[in-house]
Amino acid sequence: MSEPATRVIAIRHGETDWNVAARIQGQIDIGLNEAGRWQAQRLAGALAGEALDAVYSSDLARAQATAQALADQAGLAVRNDSGLRERAFGVFEGLTFAEIELRFPAAALRWRQRDASFGPEGGETLAAFYQRAVASVAALAERHRGQHIAVVTHGGVLDALYRAATRAALDAPRTWKVGNASINRLLASQAGLVLVGWADNAHLDGPAPGVVGELAE
Repeated sequence: MSEPATRVIAIRHGETDWNVAARIQGQIDIGLNEAGRWQAQRLAGALAGEALDAVYSSDLARAQATAQALADQAGLAVRNDSGLRERAFGVFEGLTFAEIELRFPAAALRWRQRDASFGPEGGETLAAFYQRAVASVAALAERHRGQHIAVVTHGGVLDALYRAATRAALDAPRTWKVGNASINRLLASQAGLVLVGWADNAHLDGPAPGVVGELAE
């Protein structure tokens, strides 16, 4: 008899000022902006009817603040997991896309081409990051086999989970959204991840403070 699957809600943190500016955050600890805090509250309201067993978060502030709104709604504590951090982008961190193109043209090309063996100086390769992100979520799912968990993380991690669930190649261009505070659903079992629903952002309809962005990871 097969083991029961774990239901996983995977969530990207709310918006930050660096998202709006298309500036690479990586593992720099940037907090939510006004729009991001609003998104976190809307997210919590949208998931108020979910019977969650645990809420996990990256240990970076933008994810923690988003997770805290959800955990408060669910009556749970936030459990931090550094394995859910965004990819380490090394020398790219703090720069805009335009600045990276100007300062590191050869590296920027390999990055755009999604070269799995490439990592910016001081950062992670795409392959290593993918393995770390997927393994971290798989470990949480195994810990909560047959239960329902929320995982609040980052755009790069969501991209990795989508690829793992759909068997998309690491170098395939991204054609799916990884929007701030959107709701993404997966099933996790010993056979791997299965996509259930992706990029549900109906709860973010309506006027919001600031500009909603989903560019920089």
